[in-house]
Amino acid sequence: MPSKCRLSAYKDIPAKQWNDWKWQLDNRLTTVDDVIRVLNPSKKIIEGMSAASKNFRLSITPYYADLIDIQAEHCPIKAQAIPSSLEVEFVDSDMSDPLEEDRDSPVPGLTHRYPDRVLLLVTDVCSMYCRHCTRRRMVGQEDRTFNPQLFEMAIKYIAEHSEIRDIVISGGDPLMLGDKKLEHVLKSLRAIPHVEIIRLGTRLPVVLPMRITPTLIRMLRKYHPIYISTHFNHAKEITPESSKACTMLADGGFPISNQSVLLRRVNDCPHVIKELNQKLLTIRVRPYYLYQCDLSMGISHFRTSLGRGIQIIETLRGHTSGLAVPTFVVDLPGGGGKVPIMPNYSLSRSDDKVVLRNYEGAITVYQEPHCWDTVCGHDPACSIERYKTKKGPGMLMTKPHTVLEPKKRLIGPKLIK
Repeated sequence: MPSKCRLSAYKDIPAKQWNDWKWQLDNRLTTVDDVIRVLNPSKKIIEGMSAASKNFRLSITPYYADLIDIQAEHCPIKAQAIPSSLEVEFVDSDMSDPLEEDRDSPVPGLTHRYPDRVLLLVTDVCSMYCRHCTRRRMVGQEDRTFNPQLFEMAIKYIAEHSEIRDIVISGGDPLMLGDKKLEHVLKSLRAIPHVEIIRLGTRLPVVLPMRITPTLIRMLRKYHPIYISTHFNHAKEITPESSKACTMLADGGFPISNQSVLLRRVNDCPHVIKELNQKLLTIRVRPYYLYQCDLSMGISHFRTSLGRGIQIIETLRGHTSGLAVPTFVVDLPGGGGKVPIMPNYSLSRSDDKVVLRNYEGAITVYQEPHCWDTVCGHDPACSIERYKTKKGPGMLMTKPHTVLEPKKRLIGPKLIK
């Protein structure tokens, strides 16, 4: 049982059942009536759930439901799990597929945007449907757990493109697959010689930590190197159960990074993010990204200004360990990819000097060197084709007479260059 089980609906559940991830899935709260029975919400919350759950399905694991303070105005768990009437309020900037994942999909379930890595979606199902979900256009719409035919198409594409060395497996949540199906995915990828890195993007250590079992760990270890990307948004999600799940993964040799989303009225505060990131480090989870909330349909109430994210980074850098400072990124609308947005520490520069300021505001002049010779072009790595930069401003650094002219593409109603 949880260390502090508060909800009477779960008081008599035996520990063996409570800690069984399949029992948790079978007993998810998936209707408004389920939430009423377990959490006894107010009339206003019930009305909001009834309106919003028609657009995006409701699903909450008993474990995560037990963390909800339904009466609290600012409960971060409630905000992420309980449907709200704000989800049916749409704004002009809302998009069905804001990251244009479908446009960059050469075969179904695969997005190939960056040169050497792809996003592989193996399921549309999650244990909990987060209210801020960026893939709500597809996740939770149908219970499609795994499609062998589409997966084989994706494997064929990866095998035919030798530049692909890094696979991000996501969905839905890939750990919703049973161990045998998940192993089939990993074994198929490991059979491709040029695949070096496999990353599993999962929120289950946060919302269903019972899924991290010794059997799962033993199976995953056969396919190293595997990296885990998880999704804690608030320190309240760091519990004895989620800590144990992360410890098991770390002990299994899986580096764990965290990708938080900046959410208004959930974690849009420097103190909240600092507490979260410092506590993540104590359970061996490295803060990696702080995402600006995407422009998906019905989640505008979660979005903050970019200035809020910059402010948060400003209060972290220098004020806590660098390990606790993530990169604040915007995943650009229209499929432009991730762009880091950081405070400005470089104030001015000339041929000789750069004026920099530190986290305290102290201004310092850094003297530039006047020796421009480099190892570039002389190291064996420079002659290996896969390491050469072929797109973007980085290419101009080695080919100064090249003109960078991105292809035209349609984004929403506007044609851009």
